[in-house]
Amino acid sequence: DYRKDETIRLGYYATEFQRTGIYTEITTAPRASFYRFTYPEDSLKSLLVDAGFFLGEQPTPDAREAQQFVGSEIQIISDHEVMGYTRIRGGWNNGRAYTVYFYAVTDHPFVQTTTWKGNQISNERYQPDSQQKTGALLRFPSSANTIQLKVGISFISSLKARENVWNEIPHWSFEDTRQALLAQWENLLQRIDIASNTPEKYKRMFYTGLYHTMLMPVDRTGENPLWSDPEPYYDDFYAIWDTYRTSTPLITLIDPQRETDIVRSLINIYKRDGYMPDARSGNCNGRTQGGSNAEIVIADAFVKGLPNIDYHLALEAMLKDATIPPGGNEEAEGRGGLIPYLELGYIPYGIPRAGNRTIEYSYCDYAIALVAKGLGKTDLYQQYLKQSSNWKNLWRADYEHAGVKGFILPRDKEGNWLDKIPFGNSHIQKPTFTYTPVTFEGPWYTPWWNMFFYEASSWEYALSIPHDVPGLIEQCGGKEKFDERLDIFFDKGFFNVNNEPSFLTPCLYHWVGRPDKSGDRIHEIIQKNYNDGSAGLPGNDDSGAMSSWLVFHMMGLYPNAGQDYYLIHTPLLTESRFHLQEGKTFTIKAEGLSEKNKYIRSILLNGKNYPYSTIRHNDIIKGGELVLKMGPSPGNWGSKLFPESKE
Repeated sequence: DYRKDETIRLGYYATEFQRTGIYTEITTAPRASFYRFTYPEDSLKSLLVDAGFFLGEQPTPDAREAQQFVGSEIQIISDHEVMGYTRIRGGWNNGRAYTVYFYAVTDHPFVQTTTWKGNQISNERYQPDSQQKTGALLRFPSSANTIQLKVGISFISSLKARENVWNEIPHWSFEDTRQALLAQWENLLQRIDIASNTPEKYKRMFYTGLYHTMLMPVDRTGENPLWSDPEPYYDDFYAIWDTYRTSTPLITLIDPQRETDIVRSLINIYKRDGYMPDARSGNCNGRTQGGSNAEIVIADAFVKGLPNIDYHLALEAMLKDATIPPGGNEEAEGRGGLIPYLELGYIPYGIPRAGNRTIEYSYCDYAIALVAKGLGKTDLYQQYLKQSSNWKNLWRADYEHAGVKGFILPRDKEGNWLDKIPFGNSHIQKPTFTYTPVTFEGPWYTPWWNMFFYEASSWEYALSIPHDVPGLIEQCGGKEKFDERLDIFFDKGFFNVNNEPSFLTPCLYHWVGRPDKSGDRIHEIIQKNYNDGSAGLPGNDDSGAMSSWLVFHMMGLYPNAGQDYYLIHTPLLTESRFHLQEGKTFTIKAEGLSEKNKYIRSILLNGKNYPYSTIRHNDIIKGGELVLKMGPSPGNWGSKLFPESKE
C-alpha cells in the first residue's frame, strides 16, 4: 500500500496510504510510540500486528549483515491489549540472537480478533513461539473512525514494555506526547544558540546536525537483558570508528552528563563482557573496523575532565585491548593482528586491514599514554608513547606518487616493501597486481573488509596521524613540503569528504601556520557537499559523524579527538553561544564576517589579544567570549598553534 504523501517533522510523521485511504500519524516517547489512525468512514476499521516482521530480512541463511528470524510470539490479553516479541540474530555486527518485546494498547476495544502462525490462521488468542512468524488481526467498531495505539518496547519482557508505555505515556493525548518530546529536544538543541539573523538554510543545516549527533548511541539503562547493575547502559554504537572524531567531542560540549554515562557504559561493558566495543548493537559487541577506538573516547573524556568516571578501571580496559589478543573474535572486539603488531611494530600484509590497523593502533596507544601519564603511571606512559610511533614502521619514505614522497604502504612480515600484491590464493599460478597510494580495492573477488586499508587510500591514511602531526610533517620533509602535499591532496581530488579518515585533513594547514588555508578548504568542502535538502549530507551520516563534522566547522572550531584543544578557523556563522553547566556561557563572534571578509585578522579571548589558532577545552567550559576580527585577506594571526609549546 503506497504512501500518498508524507509529512516529516521533529517528533512527528504522517502519511496517507493510497489504496486504503488510512491516514497514519506517529509520535514517540523514549521507549514507547504513539500512533493515530484515521480511517475512511465506510472502511473496515482493522489493524494488523505482525510480530514476525523485522528490517533487513533476506532469504539466504546467514547472509552477511542480514538479520535472520529466530522466533516470535503474540498474545491478545484483553479487548484493548496485545503483547509478544520478535527474536532475531545477525545483522550488521553478525551478533547473537536478541529479543524485542512489545506491549500494545488501543483506546477502542477489539470487536473481532484473529491470529496466525506461519501460514495457519486461527481464532486462538495466543500463538506461542515455535520458530515461526506470528501475528494478529484486530477489528474495531465501525463507528470508530479514529483509533489511537500506544506501543511500548523492552529488551527485558512484555510486562516491562507495558510498564514503559504507562510510565511514559500515561494519557491518551497524542499532542501532549508530541509536545513533551519537543520539549526534550529543545532542552538539548538550545544549548547552542546561533545568531537570529543566520540564513534559514544555515539554521536548518546546523540544528539538523545537532539532532543527528544526539540520536546514537542509545540510552538503554535498565533495559539490558545480560546483566543488572546501577551503571548506565548504552547500545547501538554504530560505530565508534565513525563517531570518536567529532560526535563524541560535540556530545561532550552539548551534554557532558550524557557523555559521562556513555563512557561509564563502555567501561562496564568491558567489566561484564570482557572487552569494550568498537561497535555494539543488539546487546552484542561487533564489528571492529580499525583500532580499538573506545580508547580514544576515554582519553577524550579524561583530558577534558569529565567527572565520576573510574579512570583506573578505564585504563585496565584499554590495556586489555592493547595486550590480550581476542582470539578468533577479532572482528567483534579487541585488536586483530595484535601479536605481530607488538612483535614487529606494524601489522604485515596478509592480515586484514593491516595498514589502517597499524595507524589506528598507534593512535589508540597514544590515548593509553595520555591516561597513564595523568594517573601517574610513568612506565606505562613511556611504553605507549613509544608505541604510538609505530605508524612510522609502514612509512615508505622513498615512494613517490603525484609529485609527493612518503606513504603508508604494504610490508610483509620479513620487512620487505610490496610493490606487487598477490592476485588470489592459487599455489600454481601466482599473478599479482600493482599496489599504489590510490589503490582502493584488490581483485574483484577480494572482500572489501580484508583490504590493506579500510574504506580509504594511502593518500588519505598517510595524512591521518592526529596524535603526531609534527612527526608526520617531519616524515613529509618539513613544513613547506607538507603545505605543498596538502595542496596536491585537495587539488588532485584525493580528499574524500564522505568518509572519516579524511575528517581532520582540511585543518592540517594549521600546523604550518596557515589556518586561513584550512578555512578556505573547509568552506569549499561544505559549499560543494552539504545543503539543507533531503540529500544534504555527502555520504552515510554514520551515527551523526558527518553532521557533527559540519556543526563544528560552521562554528569555526574543530576538535582533535583524545586531546584537549580545538582548532580555530573562519566560521560560517556570525555568532555561536554555548550554554554550559553552572549557568556559564561561551560565545564565538565573527565580527565583520562576509563573503569578502572571510579571513581572521586577529582574535580577542575575553578581551585580550589571542594570537593562537587553537583554544583549550577548559577555556571554553569556564565561559567567556572569543571575538574573531575578520578582514579581506589573511594577516599574521595563526602563525602560532598553541598557547604553550606543544609542537
